[in-house]
Amino acid sequence: MSKPRSLALPPRTRRHRLATARGPFAVLDTVPDGPRHGTVLLLPGYTGSKEDFLALLGPLAEAGYRAVAVDGRGQNETPGPRGRAAYRRKALALDVVAQAAALGDGPVHLLGHSFGGLVARAAVALAPDAFSSLTLLSSGPGRVARPQRVRIHALRGAFALLPKERVWQATRWLDSRGEEPGAEDPQEIVDFLRRRWMLTRIAQLSGAGRLLVRDPDGTAALRALPMPLHLAYGDEETVWPVPDLAAAAARTGAHHTVVAGAGHSPNVSHPEELAARLAAFWDAVPERAVPGRTEVPIGGNPAEAPS
Repeated sequence: MSKPRSLALPPRTRRHRLATARGPFAVLDTVPDGPRHGTVLLLPGYTGSKEDFLALLGPLAEAGYRAVAVDGRGQNETPGPRGRAAYRRKALALDVVAQAAALGDGPVHLLGHSFGGLVARAAVALAPDAFSSLTLLSSGPGRVARPQRVRIHALRGAFALLPKERVWQATRWLDSRGEEPGAEDPQEIVDFLRRRWMLTRIAQLSGAGRLLVRDPDGTAALRALPMPLHLAYGDEETVWPVPDLAAAAARTGAHHTVVAGAGHSPNVSHPEELAARLAAFWDAVPERAVPGRTEVPIGGNPAEAPS
């Protein structure tokens, strides 16, 4: 997961609930102080939330981009149903299509961090006209590395045996550099991590974990996308093997960014550098004209279990 270093909101950022055709989603919405070059929708990773992007929002706005980070269904401050069917890939992808439409800015740039990348890939496959580009941040084209699969299997097994609070106490949730929340962290960060854990639905954690350990290789589908693709990650990435990420970038012809000294969350550890690299990629994306846009059904609500 990502562990924010501060919970302070950047300038021109507001917390609100984005009303969509599939219900409301909790978001952090940051707007530029000058000309706007575009809008980016940011999807968080496993056990994460919109706050994972707090350090990135300001630099993106300074680069001229409206940046909207979202809690997906059942994550943190967005409600979600208890049933596992609501957290299938298609349901999560349809949520993202609805979020993009609700922003009202036309095709948006889509960025998915870690697990969010799996959801983002599915969303652009469903409704490519809704998006100007796709960025996979610290997210591979298939399932996570074997050590991570072992941890996710253990977590999902623990949910069947222990209350959620006990699971939290047992794991103390390691961050991307293997450090436990402890005395070195401000108390507000420690409290936030526990609160986020307790708010997130077990069904969401279980469903997301299932996708992370079973996801088939999607390199061919990424290569066929009708939009610019960007693969970005740190050179100390551990959730997906770095050689596999580099090979995926080569096979897909994606724009390729490697952040030196960053682990699984460059959005937290290197926000200024990452924002500059992202903005340079988006600035080069031609504006998309989408006549005769194909409508995708986006009915339903995060509180319900869609098909």
